[in-house]
Amino acid sequence: MTWFGLLRGLQSVTTSDPFSFTGLGSVRTATKRAGGTVRNHGGSPGKRLGIKKFSDQYVIPGNIIVRQRGSQFHPGQYVKMGRDHTIYATAPGFVRFYKEKWMRTDRKFVGVVLTKGEKLPRDDTNLGRSRYFGLVDVNNTAAGPRPSM
Repeated sequence: MTWFGLLRGLQSVTTSDPFSFTGLGSVRTATKRAGGTVRNHGGSPGKRLGIKKFSDQYVIPGNIIVRQRGSQFHPGQYVKMGRDHTIYATAPGFVRFYKEKWMRTDRKFVGVVLTKGEKLPRDDTNLGRSRYFGLVDVNNTAAGPRPSM
């Protein structure tokens, strides 16, 4: 007997099987309806990131200037960065955005200037140091000479 004869004999036996492909009989159906999936599950609410104070806007100490993930903007003059990379003002003044050469690329900085027309980065050799000490006006020359130490 050849292989084909054996297969033909098995085929005649399996035709009475209700679950075989060739036999007629009951068809198995699903007991539950097919349910779809929800993609992304609705997500989470937005974190309200971005620039909060724009260039030439007046800020006071503690005002948030930029909320960000990572450091797209870096802190400049009179500005600090919080632990969640939030940049906030440490002195009253006007916000300035600028770029500086950093390694091979340009890095974006945010700073605060004390007078409205000032530009950053500040040229300290020509203009002198920009100084702010809370409630004391350091640049006031009417108070007289300061005591030397």
